[in-house]
Parts: sequence; C-alpha cells; structure tokens
Amino acid sequence: MSKTTEKKYQILRSILKDLKKVLVAYSGGVDSTFLLKVAVDTLTAENVLACIAVSPSLPKHQFGKAIDYAEDIGAVVRILPLKELDDPNYSANKADRCFHCKSHLFKILNELAEKENYNYVVCGSNFDDKDDYRPGNRAALVFNVRAPLMEAELTKDDIRDLSRDLMLPTAELPASPCLASRLIYGLEVTEERLNQIEQAEDFLRSLGFVEFRVRHHDTVARIEVHPNDFTKLTSDETREKVLEKLKSLGFQYVTLDLQGFRSGSLNESLSESEKQKNL
Repeated sequence: MSKTTEKKYQILRSILKDLKKVLVAYSGGVDSTFLLKVAVDTLTAENVLACIAVSPSLPKHQFGKAIDYAEDIGAVVRILPLKELDDPNYSANKADRCFHCKSHLFKILNELAEKENYNYVVCGSNFDDKDDYRPGNRAALVFNVRAPLMEAELTKDDIRDLSRDLMLPTAELPASPCLASRLIYGLEVTEERLNQIEQAEDFLRSLGFVEFRVRHHDTVARIEVHPNDFTKLTSDETREKVLEKLKSLGFQYVTLDLQGFRSGSLNESLSESEKQKNL
C-alpha cells in the first residue's frame, strides 16, 4: 500500500469517528463492503447498521453474497424492501432514473436512522464517482447522505488495494450496478425485463464469463464482453447455447458489441446537456 493510500485510509477512519454512529447503505459491492468493514472496525458493530435494499433490480446472487460478506465482517444487517417500480418517474427510465431510485432508498434510510438514533446515513460513493455520470450523487446531496470514501478522496484502485490488505473477498469483485442500468433509456423498467436480464447474465456467468453486461434494447440483447473473450463467446458451441437461451427468454435478436465491455455504455446516447441537467 502506498503512503498516499494509507493517509487516505486514516482520513477515512477519522471521518467515521466524527460521525460516531452510522447507517450504511449497503449492496455487497466493492465500495460499500469496504466502507462497512472500516466502519465496524472503527466504530464497533453496535454503532453500525448495514441496510440492504431488496427489489427486482438487485441480482439474487449478489444479495446472497452481500449477506455473507456482512456476516463475516460482524455487521448487523437490516433487509429493506424497496418498491421503486411503483414510481412512474423511475419506471419511465429517463436519464434521471438513478436519482429517483436513490431518493426512495435514502428517504427510507433517513427515516430509519432518525427512528433508531443513528447520526448519519453513509453510502459507498468513491472519489472516481465525481467524474462519472451519476444522478444518484444528486440524491445523496438532497437527502444529506454522507460519502466518506469520496470525502477521503479514495479512488476505486485505492479501495481495491485496501480491501486486499483487509482480506476482503470483494477486492477483485467486478462492478455490478443494478439490473435497471442495463435497460436502454426510454424503455420502461418492468419486473419482466429485469428478470430477462438477470437470467441472461446468470447464464453467461455459468459459462465462465466474469465481467460482462447484457444490455436490453427491447427485442435486442446486446452482449458486452472483454475483447479477449470474443473468441470464446463466438465459438460455435457457446454461440449456439447463448443464442438458444436468450431467445428462450424473449429476445428476438442477440448481438455482440464489438467495442467490448465498458461500464455505463448506455450513457453514450446522452448529450452533454442531458448529463449536466441531471447531475
């Protein structure tokens, strides 16, 4: 670990000490698991509550692992149902979808924190998220949710390095945003479409693919894998299996994106003005 990363880690612990008692918006991803671990180590488990929101947009395999990670850390976990699909502003799936989703979550967490005497709600946004298109950051500001990793200027690379030092199983975990992030903007978010995506990605995972996305373009499934996995995906045996499975899920067409895997590729359709409007 570099001296710079160690310094940021100590700043993070100092921030958490000042917060004293926190409720962590927890997903089981790299960032929130690291934040939960440091919060428990710094404040002790009785002053930390991990809250995981369950909805059709959370992959079931991710939920199971998240519970395991939290138990290994020794954190108390609260499971909260989230009904964002009932909100037409969310299900309309415009560029500000994430703002509405996070607003629902942070409102519930703030109410719980007040009821059970937690001083702050904290989330796992990191310093790199400042430079990305993330309307959820605006929701955090609106609901006064603190982002200690961002405040300590910890980047994703810093967090992975520190997670290795802390022996966290998430250190090498690929990013896994919610399933709704796979739907092209303007296509309504429905439970059926989220299930299509989840089953398609579970199938690719069963074939040994590690970092990938199945993007939902209504009748078209656009698969993103790393270029070095192109040969594996397009081999006759695998291609036929994938085609058969995804068509059985309701997709009429199945395509391979020749640009390869990249996070947030659906944001490429947004103009800069649209992005700025929703930040």
